[in-house]
Amino acid sequence: MDVEIRRSKRRKKTIEIRLREDKIEVLAPADISDGDLNAHIARFRSRMKRRKSRDDSYLEQRAMRLNMKYLGGVISWKSISYSDKMERRYGSCTPSNGTIRISPRLRSMPVWVEDYVIVHELAHMIEPNHGPRFWSLVNRYPLAERARGFLMAMDMCRRNTMRK
Repeated sequence: MDVEIRRSKRRKKTIEIRLREDKIEVLAPADISDGDLNAHIARFRSRMKRRKSRDDSYLEQRAMRLNMKYLGGVISWKSISYSDKMERRYGSCTPSNGTIRISPRLRSMPVWVEDYVIVHELAHMIEPNHGPRFWSLVNRYPLAERARGFLMAMDMCRRNTMRK
């Protein structure tokens, strides 16, 4: 993948690296060494590689493992996939046709948070509402409360960013 580096005398400390179509765009301070910059680019490439490895088959495997471990393996579904249309929610489920959709935003979050969302959506296959029975299923996942807090914090950050 091509790398386009733009150095700026106005940029003092931060390096911004982003994916633009088929190239990596790097915005960096003018005085950063090539070695330091290459290290940042290598870390970015590694992160992108890990992120891309989380595809729909990855979700299927995670869902099967989480179903067995926390929900007794009793849940079945037709498909689980990432959906680019998920802009506000982290996951959604349609029990009537057995489909689960997961936001690709979760790829950049810790795996245990993504696991929580998968367990949450799997629980909806049994209990469509957010009643006590539903929460008792979800709370079998030991990091459920921590993951909910993480997602709440992410939502607060996103809302504050949108206000600016």
